[in-house]
Amino acid sequence: MIVILFRILILVAIALLVYTLVQYLRNPQRQLKIAKEKNEFFFLDEPDNSKKNLQFVYKGCLFEGEKYLGATEDRFEVLDIHITAHDVLELAGFTREDLYFLESQILLRYPHAKIKWQHPISELLLTHME
Repeated sequence: MIVILFRILILVAIALLVYTLVQYLRNPQRQLKIAKEKNEFFFLDEPDNSKKNLQFVYKGCLFEGEKYLGATEDRFEVLDIHITAHDVLELAGFTREDLYFLESQILLRYPHAKIKWQHPISELLLTHME
C-alpha cells in the first residue's frame, strides 16, 4: 500500500514540475525580456483590460504605454495612448521610420487611438527632416 502511495506522490510531483515548466516558458514578461536581448519586436498587451498598460520592445528598447478610455460614436474604446521609454539611453539609433513602424503596430490593435510620445521621443518627431 505504501509503495502505491509513493508512486502516486511521484506522479503528482512530476505533473507539478511539468506544469511549472510550461508556466515559466509561457510567461509574457520572460518573452519580453528575451525579445529585448535579441533586439526583436515583441508586443505585450491585454486588449480586454484597459487598466493594464501595454509594453513592447523594439531594437532593444523597452516602451510602456498608458491606455485611456474614451467614447466613440457607439462604444467606449481606447482613444489615447501615452508612450514612454524606460531607459532613454536605449533610444540611441532610433529614427522616425522606427517610430512610424511602432505607431502602425499600435494602430493595428487600437485603430481609434491617438498616440502621444513623451519626452525625448516627441522631440524626434518635431524636428524637421532634411
